Amino acid sequence: MDLNLILGALACLAVCFAAASTGALFSPGDWYAGLRKPSWNPPNWLFPIAWSLLYLMIAVAGFLVWRADGIGLPMAVWLLQLVLNAGWSAVFFGIRRLGWATVEAAALFLSILACIVLFAPISTTAAWLMAPYLLWVGFATFLSFTMWRLNPGPHPVIRRAELGQRPKRA
Repeated sequence: MDLNLILGALACLAVCFAAASTGALFSPGDWYAGLRKPSWNPPNWLFPIAWSLLYLMIAVAGFLVWRADGIGLPMAVWLLQLVLNAGWSAVFFGIRRLGWATVEAAALFLSILACIVLFAPISTTAAWLMAPYLLWVGFATFLSFTMWRLNPGPHPVIRRAELGQRPKRA
């Protein structure tokens, strides 16, 4: 395999890992546990599994488009949706603005849809790899909206001490 292809694949994985890391930086914690949630809220254990699979698919989709088309508008939109993805955790869990997080999630949904539209002529596989992500974010947007309605603000902004909490190693 060509070294450029390996580096491109690693770059796509690294960018997705960077976006995913905001979920660890702004963890749900006690504040989230205390929120009212709809009965159809998925169990907490499902989120890391779902997101791990989705980030892998997002990385592969980005790699396939980069390999076929290089850096252009489709990859710029791919990067935009990852920035929006990373931003959602900061808005929802960091500054705890559920309404803004809902708007942010809707923008993320639209950017993923744009990726699919731009990816389809380049790589149908890449476009299809983004489809489960679109469905999950559509669900997450509705969940975010529902939680906003169930928990009208204001909500306390995350404290510095909460940011510093990390699980202790044995």
